[in-house]
Amino acid sequence: MLTPGEIDGFVTRLSAVDEERARRYPGDRLTNQPVHTCYVPAHQVRQDVVEHWGATALATLRANPLDIGGAIQERVERKLATQPVEDLRIDFEDGYGTRDDDTEDADAIRAARALPDTPYVGLRVKSFDTAALRRRCIRTLDLFLNTLGRIPPGLLITFPKVTDVRQVEVFVSLLERLEDRPGTLAFEIQVETPQTIVDSNGLLALPGFIAAGQGRVRGLHFGTYDYTAGLGLPSASQHLAHDACDFARHIMQVSAAGTGVWCSDGSTNVLPVGDAIRHGWQTHATLVRRSLDHGFYQGWDLHPNQLVTRYATVYDFYRTGLPAVSARLTDYLGHRSGSVADEPATARMLAAFLLRALRCGAVDADELPVGQDRLGALL
Repeated sequence: MLTPGEIDGFVTRLSAVDEERARRYPGDRLTNQPVHTCYVPAHQVRQDVVEHWGATALATLRANPLDIGGAIQERVERKLATQPVEDLRIDFEDGYGTRDDDTEDADAIRAARALPDTPYVGLRVKSFDTAALRRRCIRTLDLFLNTLGRIPPGLLITFPKVTDVRQVEVFVSLLERLEDRPGTLAFEIQVETPQTIVDSNGLLALPGFIAAGQGRVRGLHFGTYDYTAGLGLPSASQHLAHDACDFARHIMQVSAAGTGVWCSDGSTNVLPVGDAIRHGWQTHATLVRRSLDHGFYQGWDLHPNQLVTRYATVYDFYRTGLPAVSARLTDYLGHRSGSVADEPATARMLAAFLLRALRCGAVDADELPVGQDRLGALL
């Protein structure tokens, strides 16, 4: 028989492992994630841009009714009228392009002064890919933040085309220098180059990128078109449902699991406009549903009309799943043997499903099988 001292010895030998795991994997943030990020080129940003997006989407929906059921239709219309954009990114990168310094300086200052009021908001800067881009990135960020003065809660910076962990290290140093209070600036890493997945040594790059972020990395955002182009895929194969994108998404999920870093899926450039509204909606809805089925609860939206299918698809996903999820969680909490024998880890995901549904407006509190506090206790 082992003595108590021997048992203590074995237990103590793993204390350092416990400490390292707690530092690197503080736990997933399973709720409060926005359902999308809307990208608006910096020169198009104005103070009422959120209201404009919502009004545009609502008008398009009413002119082109969808067969989505009365309950979902009502919720979508309410969302578009009250909070059409959950996360907005002022884009100084691909959606903005290359402009002369005076123009981008002016747009950085103007966009900061017109910062919209959304739960999450921020800007996408240019990459660190070349010396010229790095200089422009730093200057735009400096002007934007200095114009803001005090950094608002929820401000996020999207850092594109990351190819080396040293770029992340320098970016963190830059944020430390620019922030008005220690630890206030957070950022997202865009996963849009093959080097963001596998580094020059043939190792997974994202875990090192997250670690180099020193707790500031809040999300990994997939970039459909840069990534697929970087792999050499022909234009017809550059779409979100390609197997190559699934591979990248799986790496993102594995790298972010347990770290508290949110994963966001990419976009489609098939826009619901003009005579192609219904085709664009069908394409977008199919991809949004595919993302949700793969455990990606956030994605990019590039046009106001995509808000229609974003919310219609998200709400249908949660409302369709609500009865089965509620029944399984009720059985679990009541220690009853239902048709599925769920374990604590799955119960955690069932609770997260319901809280996500409530947060985005897909369900109401009185539709939940138990109270929010009890659901939160399961996370």
